[in-house]
Amino acid sequence: MNNRSEALAARLEAGAKALAAFAAALSETEWQTRVPRDGRKIGVVVHHVASVYPIEIYLAQLLASGKPVTGVDWDAVHAMNRDHAKENDAVTKEATLALLANNSAVAAAAIRALSDVELDRAAPVSLNSDAPLTCQFMLEDHAVRHSYHHLARIRAALAH
Repeated sequence: MNNRSEALAARLEAGAKALAAFAAALSETEWQTRVPRDGRKIGVVVHHVASVYPIEIYLAQLLASGKPVTGVDWDAVHAMNRDHAKENDAVTKEATLALLANNSAVAAAAIRALSDVELDRAAPVSLNSDAPLTCQFMLEDHAVRHSYHHLARIRAALAH
């Protein structure tokens, strides 16, 4: 077992489980509450985290193989998020939590399959001005961080 990839996978799983546990306890009113400055419903945001794990892992795997991430910019990310919100406005908690459990498990397994050499491999990333970034950085900044980031924003939204 690779200690670095195991640690990354465990952090992803911990974040996904924390988000799932928090979301599972939400009332229907809370599930429908909109996140300030974001505008999406809390349920849609949780579904968003679950639904983008495959994309985030794919991009990291590109870097792991030494290939650049091209054609991805913040306009494309915002458009993807906007389209996702429209298409999933009525998403249920049950379906969302199932997707979160499945996609986070698949993502963690993919991370565990990475070697140290792959984690250290860097290539240009269009989302970051073509800076050469490592696979590990891409994982930490996206797939691993994502659930923690949105959980903090959801908690803040409900504190108001």
